[in-house]
Amino acid sequence: MQRSRNNPAAEGRAPLDPLSHAMASRDADIPALVAEALRHNRAQLAFQPVVAARSTGRVAFHEGFIRLLDPAGRILPAGWFMASVEETALGRDIDGVSLRLGLEMLRLNPGLRLAINMSARSIADGAWIHALESGLAADQDIGARLILEISEGSAMLLPEVVVRFMARMQPRGVSFALDDFGAGLISFRHLKDFFFDMVKIDSLFVRAIDSSPDNQVLTEALVTVARQFEMFTIAEGVETREEAAHLVRIGVDCLQGYLFGRPKPTI
Repeated sequence: MQRSRNNPAAEGRAPLDPLSHAMASRDADIPALVAEALRHNRAQLAFQPVVAARSTGRVAFHEGFIRLLDPAGRILPAGWFMASVEETALGRDIDGVSLRLGLEMLRLNPGLRLAINMSARSIADGAWIHALESGLAADQDIGARLILEISEGSAMLLPEVVVRFMARMQPRGVSFALDDFGAGLISFRHLKDFFFDMVKIDSLFVRAIDSSPDNQVLTEALVTVARQFEMFTIAEGVETREEAAHLVRIGVDCLQGYLFGRPKPTI
């Protein structure tokens, strides 16, 4: 029997309700919206402070988060579009825009130290490398104030390439941070092969650490490993004073999270 073309149920699929249809249409438009924002230079950084654990009034550095804007100037949340584009050419373009904006911010603010996210694919992107080299050459002081963050997952995609890149950049003053530390994609035995200056403990382990014995044990283990490899420790996603107090007690070096400030377009 021939199936009806006009009956989705006959094809083995349930018909989309209006809300699902709207969501599907929106998701299909994400790459187009991202590409348009980049094409029209509708991008900016939002800056979140990272504070010294034992002196939370002192900012150690800031992290710059990419923000894209729609035609009306409204922010497109990164959580909405990044998963759809991060492994595509658009993800590579976003890395490039983030780096260029970060380097310009460092040039204009000589007292600023700034962390910018990168990925393994960035290293293979000639435009990204050119922007980095140009920024470092334009002002020799910038290298010592630039921190490049890479996630565990991205670092392990091309570990040998990442290691060689880090070895080239660190003599020029650039620091490297391992993001999402503890997420499980880098085994501890691989840490000695990299050249990370600091690790950012995943917020999964920070959340409610003051009342979670499991998170306490895991975070203390991560801090111990970081110390063994002489890496600075930063706890991400700190939202309460109780979490912050416990992290200070176990020796975390810096804290980052809404308790100390949300990302904003000015510093």
